[in-house]
Amino acid sequence: MAIFGKKQGSDGTQDNASEEQLTQDATFYERRATLRKDKGEGADNRDIYSAFRKSVHLALMDRIDLFAASKMRPDELRHEVEVFVADFAAENNVQLNIKEQLLVANLLVDDMIGLGPLEELLNDESVTDIMVNGPKNIFVERKGKLRKTPVVFHDEAHLVQVSQRIANRIGRRVDEASPMVDARLADGSRVNIIMPPLALDGTSISIRKFAKQKITLEKMAEQGNLSHQMCTFLKVCAACRLNTLVSGGTGSGKTTLLNAMSRLIDPGERIVTVEDSAELQLQQPHVVRLESRPPNIEGTGEITIRDLVRNALRMRPDRIVIGEVRGAETVDMLQAMNTGHDGSMSTIHANRPREVLTRLENMINMAGWSLPTKVVRAQIVGAVNLIVHTERMRDGKRRVTQISEITGIDEEIIMTQDLFIFDFEGEEMDPDSENVIIKGNFRSTGLKPFFTPRARYFNLEKELMDSLHEGP
Repeated sequence: MAIFGKKQGSDGTQDNASEEQLTQDATFYERRATLRKDKGEGADNRDIYSAFRKSVHLALMDRIDLFAASKMRPDELRHEVEVFVADFAAENNVQLNIKEQLLVANLLVDDMIGLGPLEELLNDESVTDIMVNGPKNIFVERKGKLRKTPVVFHDEAHLVQVSQRIANRIGRRVDEASPMVDARLADGSRVNIIMPPLALDGTSISIRKFAKQKITLEKMAEQGNLSHQMCTFLKVCAACRLNTLVSGGTGSGKTTLLNAMSRLIDPGERIVTVEDSAELQLQQPHVVRLESRPPNIEGTGEITIRDLVRNALRMRPDRIVIGEVRGAETVDMLQAMNTGHDGSMSTIHANRPREVLTRLENMINMAGWSLPTKVVRAQIVGAVNLIVHTERMRDGKRRVTQISEITGIDEEIIMTQDLFIFDFEGEEMDPDSENVIIKGNFRSTGLKPFFTPRARYFNLEKELMDSLHEGP
């Protein structure tokens, strides 16, 4: 399928390059020569290609049949653009090697049908988060540390175009009338977009990348996110169908841990997941995934997390897994946990396990339930068995710093006991990266879990006791 044509000048001759394009080509030569003089011949720096990219982009937009291009498969379009770039370089006597031509072609295709400069970061497996603060300030997180990247958008209009492409792909919109949106990419990565006038310094995009490798508790133990003892203990908790909340701050690894724990659910159980933006990666064969929906342009049609949790209760689930509780849906989650849906899980924002209890109580009150404090706390105690708290520490590593059990209520005070804690011992410098490394140990407190009779019922008491006393 032909997608490129030749524009003719007024005299019928072929108009290969406009005056603006030729000027940019000259700029390209100057910048390329300067960079290669400073960095050595063959230096691979994307600054070398910027002027040529602008020139070839203008020519491509001038000659391409966008309707025909939209009908092509991505691999076919990429091939056509690669040929066009090679021909254009030859026509204008721009000396590019094959690697440089492919780089320019890939960047152009990413701008046309992909996510522009973000594609490079999305394909980098070492990047876990991407944060765009306007067109010229893009940060990434690698190994828990934030770093600014040399990647930039052309301008705010380019950034807005990519933002709208992300939203449109899942049937949502983002513009001045609706300047905020939660979305997800094709690979499942979570995206939040906020535009001017709310974002004062330009459109902001926050991407939490979807992990391509399936995380397990064993792998987390090998990485030092928790101990092997804690790994075994959590396996027993899942098998005993304890209702569990994973708590922590923003970016502390709550969803990653929830994903790892969900892999322990019996494949024979029916699981219903409820999320704002689908992130959970459950591997069981019988999973029903529900996702909330924002209101449409007329302000109607919204489906909230609470609506979905209520509906999930009518779907005969064995377990309900909620991506995060942060509002009125807390009431319905606790009712589900209290009415036969043992083994349900969720995440919640909190700085420490005791704070989880306060947040649950506050969210119940915010839902409009005018109940005595004792009744609310009794509801919490009857629903939640375990709180697993995770933190992103100063060295960038996520660690499970506390596993606490709710044991009961005494004169309106909810009673808990810590079963595992992380003991901070100090820090040292990594000689390779010169970054701080936190030193410490995961330790069992040696207390007997309140749910031991339940473990005995499931014939797992020995495994439970071994997990509390085995060596590191």
